[in-house]
Formats: sequence, structure tokens, C-alpha cells
Amino acid sequence: MMGNPLAALPQIGARVNKVRGQRFVTLCIMIRTTPWEVSRDVKLLDRDESAWHTLEGVRALREAFATDNPDGKLTWGFTLNSLDDKRTNYQQIRAYAVECHHRFGDEISYFPGYFPAMYLPRERINREMTEALQIITAFVGNGYRPQAIMGGFLSANNLQYLAEKENIHVAHAVIWSQHAIDGGGADGSPSYPFYPSTEHFCKPAQGPSDFIDCANLDGWTMDFICARRSGALDHKLTGYNSRRGVGPIETYLGWGLDLGHREVMHTQALHFDEGFARNGYGWVTNIWEAQLVYEFGLDLVCSAMRMWVTDTKKRWPDTRFVTFGEYGTLWREAYPSNHDWNYSFLERGSGLGDSYNNLEIEWFMNRNFRLALLRDWQSDTPRQVIDLTRYDLAAQEPADPSPEHPHKNWDLMNRINQKQLRPQDTPRPLRALDPNDLAFVLATLPQLRPYV
Repeated sequence: MMGNPLAALPQIGARVNKVRGQRFVTLCIMIRTTPWEVSRDVKLLDRDESAWHTLEGVRALREAFATDNPDGKLTWGFTLNSLDDKRTNYQQIRAYAVECHHRFGDEISYFPGYFPAMYLPRERINREMTEALQIITAFVGNGYRPQAIMGGFLSANNLQYLAEKENIHVAHAVIWSQHAIDGGGADGSPSYPFYPSTEHFCKPAQGPSDFIDCANLDGWTMDFICARRSGALDHKLTGYNSRRGVGPIETYLGWGLDLGHREVMHTQALHFDEGFARNGYGWVTNIWEAQLVYEFGLDLVCSAMRMWVTDTKKRWPDTRFVTFGEYGTLWREAYPSNHDWNYSFLERGSGLGDSYNNLEIEWFMNRNFRLALLRDWQSDTPRQVIDLTRYDLAAQEPADPSPEHPHKNWDLMNRINQKQLRPQDTPRPLRALDPNDLAFVLATLPQLRPYV
């Protein structure tokens, strides 16, 4: 693999950086009553999962997470319905989450489904975030408030509201590379944390005038080669799934424990081995839905959780399982602006499914742009640009949606996009870029000149 291609870029000075030299995993267990419930009365799939949420199930999942990981912490994400459901099972689950908060330091947060920005007006999302925080404070007690909100997709307005009105400065507000999955998407952001722009939640702020002081976190770490695709054909080895990575549905539950675990560990290695060398730290992020325990079976799901956590700790013993809020807070302390981070990743496919083992993808992500280069390393073909998203260009989010008139496309696409859905997205060599775009890239990444 290559050395660090970002060594010549500006580095952080004497400020103490508690992220560098660390390997982090953030995990959220999601509690809901139906799939995709972005509000109490806005439920996008008519499936009652309330009986699938039991104290036995969530306790077994949390105990599996603790195997060989006694200091591990996670985030509990509750939808509005699950926050104030009066049925015994939800009361027990909330009480257990509070117990885990006191015993282990777990975070208890609000999770308005995955796609509130697609279906609800901004003001309603803001209002319901405040209501959810008040409910959480009431049942946890002692003035407790989470450090992070689990939002799925949240608009720039929602993130600014969290920072300025609720004094919360971390949010899971982007699902990296998601497009044509679960009815919508928002491709175009960096995959590691960034401060969003007031123009668009996928765009890093360009300066003080458009800066939102709320670290925007991804929810699932992806296999970069799979993520080039749009949507999913199926979960089988003969098809493709653009969401394959560390998520349990696309791996353990789609392929079984053996092959699924190989793909999960392959994806983590991108960040804990090569990514760690390039960026100075590694981060893997994941969300598990509590209902999986009953949809797919308690033994299978808890076995998958134990395999993931124990093998992660065995291969990378220094890995810290922390809450979304803790990780985001540490990141903000280390990186107070978008000038201070520059990310780079290199992957050769796992050979499983559509993670083709002859392909090599290299990603560069910084305040100015994100850039992806793809080549067949076995045939030593030239590198092709498959994504160039310039963040210096103006961006605009959709207008307020409603449940009756949703806005499902929140993509930030401009020059070239990895999904290859538009004529302009045809891969091309670096030298074939528009001269202004090429000059813009090389001004930040001069080490790419030999590839031109």
C-alpha cells in the first residue's frame, strides 16, 4: 500500500489531539415501534414491531456487545413513539437503557427514524427534537442530556438549531454514499466527521460565514468499492448492494456469519490499518436495529455481535468503543475547523460479492473537495476519476417537504459523482478533467501530479 499522501498538507500545531493515535468504534442500538417512523404519526412502512422489542432481546444484545469489551459504551437511539410508549416492554427497555447509562456510560439519545429531512418540515423536526430531549431528561433524571442526536438525514437548518438552540454539537446527520436505498438518498459528503455548511448538510463549511458548529457524523462505515453503486440488486453473492460494509443486515444476515464477518473485518481494516497510517487515527461507525433480534433470531444476531466485537478487540486491542457523543466531542476538540482535517483512504476489494478484488479505490476528502480514483491494480490500468465533488461551489437543499409531498433526493452532486447516473459522470483520467478542476485539485494535492 502507499505511504501517507497527505503528509505535505497542513497539520495541527501544538494543540492536544485526543483523536490521533486512536481507533474508535461508535455503535447505536435503535429502538422503534415500526420501520422508518420519522414522527409519531408519520410511519413509512406499515409493520408493527412493538412485540419484537423486549427487555430480554435488548439485554442479550447489550451483553453480547460487552463480551471481551467490558469498558465499551454505546448509544441508545429511541424514536418518539418508543420514548413515550406506555406499554410494559418499552418502559422496561427505557429503564434498562438508564441502567446501562449509569453502569457503563452509555448514551441515551433521540433517533427520528432515518429520513426526517425527506418527509418533515424543518421547523417540525426542530420542535420534535426539543420535545424528545425533554422526555429523555425526564426519565433519565439529574438533568441528563445526550451529547449527540441520532438523526439519519438532518438538514443544515436542523443542525444549526441543535448547535444554537439546544447546545448540542454532534449529530449523526448523514448516511454516507446512500442513494436509491430505502426510497431516497444524499450522496456527496465526506465519510468522516466535518462541520457542515449552512447551504447543505453534505457540504463542509467553507469559512466563518457558513459554519455550523455541529460535527456531522456518518452512521455506517461502508466498503468503498461497493458504495460506488446506486441502490441494491439483492443481498446475494450474485448481486450487488451499495450499502455493504459493517452493517449487520447486508453482511451477517445477508451472507451468514462466516462470509458476513469476513466482509465486516475487511471494511474495518480499511480504517484501522491503511486508514490509520494515512490519517493518524481510525473510526468505524455502525447502527443495529433492536428488532433484528426477533426478525432474524436472538442466537444469530447475538452471535454476530459477539463475533464482531471480540474479533475487533483481538485484532486491534486498543480499539475504543465509545458513544457517538463522546467521539464527536473528542473530534471537535481536536479539529475546531474544516481547515484542520484531510482524509485519505485506499481499498483493494475483498473479493466478496461486488467488492471486486481486482479493483483499487483511493479517496481524498478535505474542505475543498472529495476525489475518488479507481483502477484495476492487477492489470495495472491507469487511475480513473470516478468522483469529484467540489465544495467551493454553491449548494442548495430542497425546500421543506411534507409527508404527502416528500423530497427524497438530497444529493450533493456537481462535477463527477461515483454513482455514474448522469452523462457527465463517465470516469476519466485526471488529465482529462476540466483544466480549472484539475488545477483546483492539484493546488491541494500536488502529489497527484505524477498521475496526470
